[in-house]
Amino acid sequence: MAEHGRHRGSTATADPAPTAGPADPTAPLASTTPPAPVDDVEVDDGDDDDGAGPVRGTGWVLLVGGIVGAVVSLVLLIEKLDLLANPDYIPSCSIDPVLSCGTIMKTWQASLAGFPNPVFGLLTFPLVIVSGALVLSKVELPRWYWQALQVGALAGVAFVHWLIAQSLLVIHALCPYCMVAWVAVLAIFWFTTMHNLREGNLGGDPSGPTLVRRHGWGLAAWYLLIVVAVVASFPAYFGAMVGLA
Repeated sequence: MAEHGRHRGSTATADPAPTAGPADPTAPLASTTPPAPVDDVEVDDGDDDDGAGPVRGTGWVLLVGGIVGAVVSLVLLIEKLDLLANPDYIPSCSIDPVLSCGTIMKTWQASLAGFPNPVFGLLTFPLVIVSGALVLSKVELPRWYWQALQVGALAGVAFVHWLIAQSLLVIHALCPYCMVAWVAVLAIFWFTTMHNLREGNLGGDPSGPTLVRRHGWGLAAWYLLIVVAVVASFPAYFGAMVGLA
């Protein structure tokens, strides 16, 4: 019996391999296209909004700078009207002979167009505020709008530097409220200019990312130059403040 079992086991053949049936015409064909190299694959890395940060920064500068400028202009206009009504009135920003808004308010430079200069601020800073609010609301402002804002900012910064020169070289007095307006106007001009350069609104190709990341140093240097000019114009005054006189 054992031999018979072994004989049967030795003569048993393996089951034949199953043969492939006809191809299913409805089955999807395997793709023979090789996978694309990694460098050629377009990956969404979330950088589509690279310009959103700088644009929002410009919006905040326009909004805050416009509010500061408008408030300072209103305060200066009220002080000027009080001084016109009472020549003996001492404005709140008249602290000493150097920091004296009253001294400046009595000069012709304080009413360049025949009316108090703060009126210019009350007419223009609200437009800056609206511009900043629109930018922060992600409203796509047209190119001509940014160009018009650039012209206005340029006129404002030129007027501010004329006032700085008059205060330091002619009147020999400083207006604290006016200096706050200087800071606001310079920031508005700088960030508006950087935005327009970045977007190519002033002609030519848009600027690279280096301008976006490092332009703040230029504004800081500008402020520093004005501070140096102010201190150099009143060396004895500021020297006494730090105990050098």
